[in-house]
Amino acid sequence: MLSYVLRRCFYAVFVLFGVATVVFFITRLTGDPLSIMLPPDATPEQEQVLRRALGMDRSLIEQYGVYLINLLQLDLGVSLRYDEPTFRLILERMPATIQLAGAAMIFSLIVAIPADIIAAIKRGSLIEKAIMSFVVLVQSVPVFWVGMVMVLLFAVNLKLFPTGGIGGFNHLLLPAVALGTHLLALVTRLLRSSLIDALSSDYVRTARSKGLPSRVVIAKHAFRNCLLPIVTIVGLEIGALLGGSVVTETVFAWPGVGQLLIQSIYNRDYPLVQGAIIILAGIFVLVNLLVDICYVFIDPRIQYK
Repeated sequence: MLSYVLRRCFYAVFVLFGVATVVFFITRLTGDPLSIMLPPDATPEQEQVLRRALGMDRSLIEQYGVYLINLLQLDLGVSLRYDEPTFRLILERMPATIQLAGAAMIFSLIVAIPADIIAAIKRGSLIEKAIMSFVVLVQSVPVFWVGMVMVLLFAVNLKLFPTGGIGGFNHLLLPAVALGTHLLALVTRLLRSSLIDALSSDYVRTARSKGLPSRVVIAKHAFRNCLLPIVTIVGLEIGALLGGSVVTETVFAWPGVGQLLIQSIYNRDYPLVQGAIIILAGIFVLVNLLVDICYVFIDPRIQYK
């Protein structure tokens, strides 16, 4: 296990290096940030002074070399917009993003798991068809559209929830539901198929023949053997939740990393864009490593070499 973890960490370095390289050159395609930072009547001399102060008077390759050296020292740079360390700005917004992504995941699992069990038990019934039709519909609708409809219906028309911002449970519910709908649909479709296969397997029939209650058969035997695909999809979707929060946070004015990233793209704030994407990519790589480690505890037959 230790050698496997070390090997994965070694691969993660190359993954993050690739992400850092791609985002560095792509951000330079968005335009010159000095055109936003300087007033329209700025003189060429003032532009040259600011360009030299920001290190943008060097060639692109030289800027890339400095960027990599700073990155190796865990220095993400200073925001051009806020004139503060990029890492501090992202760290301040990260709790809000984690709160939103965590609430979205909890909502999706709380709804998906009971719905899957009912659909698997009532296979072929009208209830199962209704559940799966709803799942297909939810998975076909973009997250931002769901968010805007929920704001219009529940916040603007019915005035049951605030239209945006961060606060208590009322502020969290709508964005969490909007962000969690896609994961809900994925978990429901995947778990239903796994449960149907498990319920028709020999070990479940043996458990039923022993006279065990249905809830014990489903929870202890069938559902437990369906945990591997659930853990896999949840681990992969954590990155999607963090990435999807960019749109959701913008729709609901949620002050997280996603909203900060969108603002930094508009402002052509190179260091902030680069730092946010690298940190989100690092979280995604770390979560996938933890998911692989969890496999061993869920199914002891799995061994890593």
